[in-house]
Amino acid sequence: MGKIYTLTLNPSLDYIVTVKNFGLGRTNRTDTEQLYPGGKGLNVSTMLARLGQESVALGFLAGFVGEEISRRAEGLGFAQDFLRLGEGVSRINVKLRNFEGTEINGKGPRVRKEDLEQLYGRLGKLQSGDLLVLAGSLPEGVPDTLYLEIMDRLKDKGIAFVVDAAGSLLRKALGRHPFLVKPNRQELGDLFETEIKSRKEVPSYARRLQEEGARNVLVSLAGEGAVLLDELGKVHELPAPKGELVNAVGAGDSMVAGFLAGWFETRDYEHAFRMGLAAGSASAFSEFFATGKEVRKLYERLGQV
Repeated sequence: MGKIYTLTLNPSLDYIVTVKNFGLGRTNRTDTEQLYPGGKGLNVSTMLARLGQESVALGFLAGFVGEEISRRAEGLGFAQDFLRLGEGVSRINVKLRNFEGTEINGKGPRVRKEDLEQLYGRLGKLQSGDLLVLAGSLPEGVPDTLYLEIMDRLKDKGIAFVVDAAGSLLRKALGRHPFLVKPNRQELGDLFETEIKSRKEVPSYARRLQEEGARNVLVSLAGEGAVLLDELGKVHELPAPKGELVNAVGAGDSMVAGFLAGWFETRDYEHAFRMGLAAGSASAFSEFFATGKEVRKLYERLGQV
């Protein structure tokens, strides 16, 4: 397999803070604050780099925030090939870490038709054997068929796709047989207008996604672990390893990266699944993304479950 590319159409500068005794209608002051480049594809590239796997981050950046996203991403160990928009400003997302994942996400710049044509030109340079991660929400001005359009344009090039998105974005892509999709419990339930209450219920719904076209279905279940239904029909499942939840931001993206790193290492689905769960869990136990050493150590613990 060739190179891994990640596409983040609406990157962000994530301002992650803790605020003691947060209250509405009054001035609140932060106790801790961190500033990171964000967006699902960028998160996947960050974790891949920590696992020793190269990738190239693609997407749109705009304005002074876009420049800061690029500057901060430079030291994270992956290549960038972003397109610059002529108008607008990339978004800033505010995340209140100590309030059950409460966040305020910015809207981001509007993407025009001519910007998309530039993107298609850039994606046209991908080669047979490459893998493209399509992750996250879409910016303003972009139709919810965009992932489908990208897959259609590249369908004859021998490129594998990973789709980590919710709702119609994911469903419309299934018919193009993505190599991997990774809904979480909520997203999987929403697709079938139901509430998934336990890990035992997951394989039957994952199989329905396979029937709609997905090759491998990886479902993250937070504290309950994860389930993989691979393209050979085998179900892999494990509970989450024990540890203190420090930061859930990017844990699902780390799972995708861990799975891909594991797959590129051995082409074995059991190994890829365990690497995914180890990477997702290790990042959830870390201030930022886990180091490769922390992931490998947790992987060894999974072997004892």
